[in-house]
Amino acid sequence: MQGIIHSIETGGTVDGPGIRFVLFLAGCPLRCLYCHNPDTHDPNRGEKKTVGDLLEEIACYKDFFTRSHGGVTASGGEPLMQAEFVTALFRGCKNMGIHTSLDTSGYLGAKATDELLSVTDLVLLDIKSFDPENYRKVTGVMLQPTLDYAERLARMKIPIWARFVLVPGLTDDFAMIERMADYLAKLGNVERVEVLPFHKMGEPKWKALGLTYALKDTLPPSAEVFEKVKGIFAIQGLAVG
Repeated sequence: MQGIIHSIETGGTVDGPGIRFVLFLAGCPLRCLYCHNPDTHDPNRGEKKTVGDLLEEIACYKDFFTRSHGGVTASGGEPLMQAEFVTALFRGCKNMGIHTSLDTSGYLGAKATDELLSVTDLVLLDIKSFDPENYRKVTGVMLQPTLDYAERLARMKIPIWARFVLVPGLTDDFAMIERMADYLAKLGNVERVEVLPFHKMGEPKWKALGLTYALKDTLPPSAEVFEKVKGIFAIQGLAVG
């Protein structure tokens, strides 16, 4: 089986626990205003690789994964656009005793079969906003599929690390964030929340692709606001990274 791979990072440390082999798969149905990888939107923009070739490469790093409690992360883009490929890849990883993590918006959660989730150790769930109207403004799609997916993961007791990007003037409504924190705490399977401050490192890619970057005048959040938002999650008893 072949997948279309945008790029690979062999020493990742921010997409799950330990040192990780991170596959950025091509294709994404969301159009997030702050996306720092707009070059992954096109499902055909990348290199075709077989599951076998990737597993052979991944096996070379097994000792690093064992020592650092790391593993393999499928990211993107949106990896669930190539769900069958990820299933085959993760099955091979589990056969080698390697930890697997799925980095997803959850919008295509219905494509994550029970078979795929059975070989997924951790889900990095990117929740862009907790207000449906604001979520559509940020991403161009609906929020509900992500919540449906989160609740399915909770029923299956699959661990979640939730991610939230704090964008001044866009996702910094404290009341909305409080509702999100309450929701995540009640799921019961959220091991950690990562609050990520907005940055504009992806802006040059937008320009290179001839796209308009809507947040060109937006600044990163202040340290005070950033800490306050982390505190909103922490007060619900959630571990905050």
